[in-house]
Amino acid sequence: MAGGMALALVLAGCGTGGGSGSELAGSWDEIVEAANQEGEVTLYSSHSPTNLEALKVAFEAQYPDITLVYVRGTDADILPKIEVENQTGTGVADVHMTTDAGWIHRSLDTDYSTEVVAPNLEQPGYQSENSVIEDKFFVTSATVFGLGWNTDNVPEGLSEPDDVLDPRLDGKVGIQNPNGMPTYVDMYQKIDVDYGDGFVDRLATVNPQIYASNVAVTQALASGEVWAAPMAGSTVLTEKKKGAPVDFVLPENPFGVPWYSHVLASAPSPNAAQVLADFLISPEGQEAISADFVAALPDIPGTGIEGSSVIAQDIGLADHEDLDPETVTAYQAEWERKFVG
Repeated sequence: MAGGMALALVLAGCGTGGGSGSELAGSWDEIVEAANQEGEVTLYSSHSPTNLEALKVAFEAQYPDITLVYVRGTDADILPKIEVENQTGTGVADVHMTTDAGWIHRSLDTDYSTEVVAPNLEQPGYQSENSVIEDKFFVTSATVFGLGWNTDNVPEGLSEPDDVLDPRLDGKVGIQNPNGMPTYVDMYQKIDVDYGDGFVDRLATVNPQIYASNVAVTQALASGEVWAAPMAGSTVLTEKKKGAPVDFVLPENPFGVPWYSHVLASAPSPNAAQVLADFLISPEGQEAISADFVAALPDIPGTGIEGSSVIAQDIGLADHEDLDPETVTAYQAEWERKFVG
């Protein structure tokens, strides 16, 4: 855990491993100065594109000499890139943000990550003892999934998961494809229990539309392409604020998942990587990356779910033992038999 971490550990070799071999500067001020000289930092993330853009704007406002480049994709897209960049020593990404509990656990025994030395880890409210895994992965944000609907087509709204099984919604329900995405596999397994009575089998009876990600489901709800979603992300609230005819509510047993970030050993800009890591868990960074999501700091404007004081640390990582590659592949085959035929 991160408690008592000293910047003395940021000396030569801390940024090496399977990566570029670049070294960090010594003190935090020297790291920031070196980061300004590097001039660019790249983030790979599965977070919402809207939030990533807000993070870019906020980060560059505070560090105008450093350009933040983000690459948004699913874990299935990004994780192979991380592994190849590490193995070949040709890093592109500096910081990586993921929800894949199984991959996080497996990577702890590799040289993918370097120690994070961000001073903000020790700020009041971050709960570093509950937020950092082996001085490498630190909780950054979290999302919760609930019931989403298009208010033009479902004006009465949804109140419980079984509402999406109404026959009039046949072909008008949007769901995520879990292909290669352990987080979604975990979600389907959890809702099958928490939503009751073999919910996943019953969901297949309404012939849902299948999308590659939660972002795509949200867009489909906003456009009216689908009318309801039993596992919509809280990003529906972002679209509602923009004027889209959508709404969102948490069911009795919502599913949630945290994002963890880490500084990559293959980072071509190791100092800027540490500066970005520090900014991610600052109040300004949290307001950007966690807008309409669950923040890792308390009392961040525009974050959280109305009526709840939950923070990202309260939403635990999934049990990695249930999300090994073989289990995920087997579940995908079972899922496709139900929903694709």
